[in-house]
Amino acid sequence: MESANAELERRAAELGRSNDELEQFASIASHDLQEPLRKVRTFTTQLTATEQERLSEQGRDYLARTNAAAARMQTLIEDLLKFSRVTLHGRPFVPADLLQVVHEVLDDLSLQLEQSGAVVHVAELPTINCDPVQMRQLFQNLISNAIKFRRPDTDPEISIDAGVADGIMTLTVSDNGIGFEPQYGGRIFRVFERLHGRGEYPGTGIGLALCRKIVDRHGGTITAESTPGRGATFTVELPIDRLAHSRRYADIAHNGAPESHVGVHVPA
Repeated sequence: MESANAELERRAAELGRSNDELEQFASIASHDLQEPLRKVRTFTTQLTATEQERLSEQGRDYLARTNAAAARMQTLIEDLLKFSRVTLHGRPFVPADLLQVVHEVLDDLSLQLEQSGAVVHVAELPTINCDPVQMRQLFQNLISNAIKFRRPDTDPEISIDAGVADGIMTLTVSDNGIGFEPQYGGRIFRVFERLHGRGEYPGTGIGLALCRKIVDRHGGTITAESTPGRGATFTVELPIDRLAHSRRYADIAHNGAPESHVGVHVPA
């Protein structure tokens, strides 16, 4: 027992150091790395505006490329910050109506939805104990992906549905987009993983990795199924109440039977 406790203490100390290093990275990334990029973008924009007549076509092209590269790097740093802060700066879990969360996300994405001609079908969604801000990030990334990876000749159609059984919510987000080969179903959740060139579809390759990290923090799983040219379906399984769920399955492990069932409220 003493040996096990010592090992636990050692691992806790290592985790503490790791979290401190992540916090340090977040601080550096949010200040020291972003400030030079802001200056690069400011100066390239000013040069383009004030020296327009004296610049050659090639000079204007170089400035435009420099500005675009700095913008991409800035976006990458911001996405990495979001990724690193899922665990470090997560908010306490509280009951959140996912139907309301989705409608707020759709309101935020209204311009993208309008420009793409997307139609979103939202079924009844439950109320769960979660970090509401991170749930917004999860939905925003999944819906944005469905809009981004649409077929050029077809308006996006997105369906969001959920069911609850035995204290677990199964949420699905399906689309009619370009899809992907089934063997990439696991790879797409890795950081920086891209199945298409940057010129074809914008982004940093962190969005789905962020989704996976959020789902991990909530004690759940996320998977993806797809057929090329026939859309994709993302399935998220989350406990309605993570703490009650953990206690219940600890009780099963010790006693062989659940102590109680977790209730769920589905909004009318």
